[in-house]
Amino acid sequence: MHKNYILDANILIHDPYSLFQFADNTVIIPVGVISELDRFKKEPTDRGFSARAVVRLLDGLRNGESLATGVTLEGGGRLRVYCEPDRVLEGSNAPADVEILRVARAIQEAQPDTPVIIVTKDINLRIRADAAGLRAEDYESDHVRLTDVPTGDAELAVTREQLEEFRRQGRLPLTGAVLRPNEYLLVRARDGERGTALARKDPEADQIVSLHQPPHGLWGILPRNKEQYYAIDALLDPRLSLVSLMGKAGTGKTLLALAAALHLTFKKKLYRGLLVCRPIVPVGRDLGYLPGDIGSKLAPWMKPITDTVEFLLDVGGPVRGHNESASLMRAGQIEIQPLTYIRGRNIAKRFVLIDEAQNLTPLEIKTVITRIGEAAKVVLTGDPWQIDNPYVDRNSNGFTYLINRFSQEAIAAHVELRKGERSTLAELAANLL
Repeated sequence: MHKNYILDANILIHDPYSLFQFADNTVIIPVGVISELDRFKKEPTDRGFSARAVVRLLDGLRNGESLATGVTLEGGGRLRVYCEPDRVLEGSNAPADVEILRVARAIQEAQPDTPVIIVTKDINLRIRADAAGLRAEDYESDHVRLTDVPTGDAELAVTREQLEEFRRQGRLPLTGAVLRPNEYLLVRARDGERGTALARKDPEADQIVSLHQPPHGLWGILPRNKEQYYAIDALLDPRLSLVSLMGKAGTGKTLLALAAALHLTFKKKLYRGLLVCRPIVPVGRDLGYLPGDIGSKLAPWMKPITDTVEFLLDVGGPVRGHNESASLMRAGQIEIQPLTYIRGRNIAKRFVLIDEAQNLTPLEIKTVITRIGEAAKVVLTGDPWQIDNPYVDRNSNGFTYLINRFSQEAIAAHVELRKGERSTLAELAANLL
């Protein structure tokens, strides 16, 4: 059945190509939404970039046709920019939300047999629309249900003889088991016999292989559970260009990633340097503008990173004579950058850590990953149960989207860390609060 979809500005900012995601239905953009995009387009942020991308798309779609009467989209749909005739010249001072509701009501009355659906990420607008008797939905084209995200590990039952062969050879052919590339698994002896081993599916052959493990730990860090063994293996394998570590607070995501970064960059010298990025999303009330240069402004946001580096320097020793995170950064050994400024870069032969990736949109994730050049490794850490960005949730954030999209790729590995190791109190808080 044909439908009319009315898009809010936050949908277009979230995904400029959302215009093309509604099959053969009609997409309607109120002119007030265009005005809202116009206010954003000069911003040097991802929001500004998306606003500029949308207006360029709209201008290109005209192609001799009128957006007022509608233009044809790929897939057979139609696109209209809706402006009430008496408001063409006078404009509207009403908030965009009010105009969206008014336009939805007008189209519903004009076409009573065609469903009208407001698409917005604004929960309050969806509630107001429902109270007004209008239908409103979230944008779900890029949603990945958290329950559908691959966990990254499984169990495999083998005979006692096969288990012994795996321990001797470090590999074992698979017979009948279907596993994703780089999927981790606990190999267990069947028929009640004792004995287990940890393994990973070889992405290039139908076999499982043993894990990479540094004999003396990873920059002073020893794994405490099987998921941390999995994570260390993925982090240390230079053939894996993309590693995602998911887990609640205290499971060791950032600690293990930074320990691997120091090990591979400064001990093994596989990378030219370490680049750490975090989205600038406040928890609770924002502090507003901060004084000083870019380093001073970033310091509060990057404190979790510098705290972890300081801890690693204490337990694993200094890096090239530097025993403080500040001196490492002054020497250019560790670079910290907000994701706002990553667009346009070509980051090659670096170990790149994207921390708190659950606060990124799918478009922002794409922007980051497409900046990664040759001989680089990117590690993303995230906790989908602690999201501070008001415009994404555990099903629509870019972190879970990336994990799902890369689940069958040979150069990517995913590990879900489940057990908190920070402290008994932190583990209880993560589970109970």
